[in-house]
Amino acid sequence: MQSINNMTHTITPQATAANTTAEAKVWYAIRVTYNREMKVKAELDARNIENFIPMKYTLGIKNGRRVKKLVPTVHNLIFLHIEPSVMKVFKATTSLPICYIMNPATKKPALVPEDQMKSFIAVAGTYDEQLEYLEVKPGQFTRGDRVRIIGGPFEGAEGVLRRVKGNHRVVVSIEGIVAVATTTIHPSLLLKLPKK
Repeated sequence: MQSINNMTHTITPQATAANTTAEAKVWYAIRVTYNREMKVKAELDARNIENFIPMKYTLGIKNGRRVKKLVPTVHNLIFLHIEPSVMKVFKATTSLPICYIMNPATKKPALVPEDQMKSFIAVAGTYDEQLEYLEVKPGQFTRGDRVRIIGGPFEGAEGVLRRVKGNHRVVVSIEGIVAVATTTIHPSLLLKLPKK
């Protein structure tokens, strides 16, 4: 299987020239069709492309025994951390069933800010079974106190303190794409942040 670096040398001089400059990686939010996010992840891993899928453990039965299985929590969603020029080449040459999630305001692919992605991974990457994934509507998670979690499994994550299902939780949101609410966190583990 060809690596992305080898693929860029076989495209056009413009594509390879773009890769010679020090281009920063960005996070793309990608839709995958027909619940094939794990197949796409395997391909991305094989190409050494950093990616993240929000996952959780579920209980199932296999050969008459109860087993825990790690499965995607938000179907058809995957995040890629990649240089824009490499992403263009990858998207143009892959046979994988992917498409950009578009930013409705700019009509361009949605790019997730590094700090939002870091906080999201800090929470969603724990695979905690009590996390709540929430439907996102524009501006929905902007009200409330902005806080940073300063201890425990979600340490470092920043979000908005909100009431979810009767409990105060920190909601980490990727605007317009997905939000996740932590389990209940003791107030001593929260640091109030100044308003943006």
